[in-house]
Amino acid sequence: MARNVIRSVKGTRDYYPEEMGLRVWLYQKMRQVSESFGYSEYEGPILETFELYAAKSSEEIVEKQSYVFEDRGGEKLTLRPELTPTLARMVAARQPQLTFPLRWWSFGPFWRYERPQKGRTREFFQWNIDMLGDDSPEADAELVAIAATFLKAVGLKPDEVQILVNNRKLMDARLAAFGIAPDKRPEVFNLIDRRDKMSAEDWQAYARELGLNGQQIADITALISDQDLWQQSDELVRMFAALKAYGIDEYVSFAPHIIRGLVYYTGTVFEAWDTRGEYRAIFGGGRYDNLVGDVGGDPVGGVGFAVGDLIIGLLLQELERLPVFGATPAPVFFTLFDQALLSASLTLANRLRQEGLAVTSQLQPEKLGKQFKYADRIGARIALVLGPDEDRDATIAVKDLKTGEQETIPQAQLIEKLRTLI
Repeated sequence: MARNVIRSVKGTRDYYPEEMGLRVWLYQKMRQVSESFGYSEYEGPILETFELYAAKSSEEIVEKQSYVFEDRGGEKLTLRPELTPTLARMVAARQPQLTFPLRWWSFGPFWRYERPQKGRTREFFQWNIDMLGDDSPEADAELVAIAATFLKAVGLKPDEVQILVNNRKLMDARLAAFGIAPDKRPEVFNLIDRRDKMSAEDWQAYARELGLNGQQIADITALISDQDLWQQSDELVRMFAALKAYGIDEYVSFAPHIIRGLVYYTGTVFEAWDTRGEYRAIFGGGRYDNLVGDVGGDPVGGVGFAVGDLIIGLLLQELERLPVFGATPAPVFFTLFDQALLSASLTLANRLRQEGLAVTSQLQPEKLGKQFKYADRIGARIALVLGPDEDRDATIAVKDLKTGEQETIPQAQLIEKLRTLI
């Protein structure tokens, strides 16, 4: 008979223990790196007013990718597609009470209505990390250093992934030199951002559609190929000097075509790409100097980036850099010899938990062979057997599920024995 199982919502993911293991592992790495640089964890609401994003995010995110609806009171709400506007709103709300510079990070779910494909879903989890209140290039360097430290912590090497850096102020000055009017530059930034997403012919056609003349198109083409351009930016010169001091400059390169699509970036911008070009940007970020003021606070500069869990997970999986996930978190499996010994088995298992050991208990009597097989399949390391003889003699049988070796020891030595095995 065919089973009619209700499907999940398109673009969402079910996190079975194996998938949840990856998500938790990434979260732990993100927490470890964040805290090592002195960043505090925070969180914002899943729902925000549509107004928060309408003037603060890119038109594509607001008009095409956001989940927008009216609640029963008629208020227009949005499932958050990103976190930076929320961060700005939270800072503005308590700005007089906060101590700057702020160093905050978060990890949580986001939603964007786009076509699901490899490396992209409608629901995703994302690490956001930001510093607010320090406008220096060294602050920009700290966030890039955090990004590189994370890449290193998850096992990625500089020849496998690079953080590509540029500066919007530098690019804005060059576009001004080309005679491109200020109101036209956001469109040209978008043109530059699309360089890797379009064919050369389509890109040229798009440039002409924007009203650029042949000389301007040639100037922009040369501009985004100039690998020495960063030397004209005092901010980038200082930033790269700081990155060298961090000892992670091998992970970072200047890339004049990196511009970022979001409208609120004002200075340094950066994206991480795998060197094979298999995926779109692994993550991205940059400096935003106006966002807190835009949501009603006093102007304060910020810099940050965001890392989604999906692409980084796929890349690590393909490069075989992930631990094995899905095993039980309890390395010890306490078998049940028979019903008469249930109370004694549960009592001893609980004593082990009180000593800080994770233990799974068998609750129904079955053949020991079947219990051993189950313990091995769920990933337990050790199986314990308390039979009538062991209960009488205050001993316990300890079976190593990897080697098959088994020995009987006094119960008084069990905790010490287990700690040597696991």
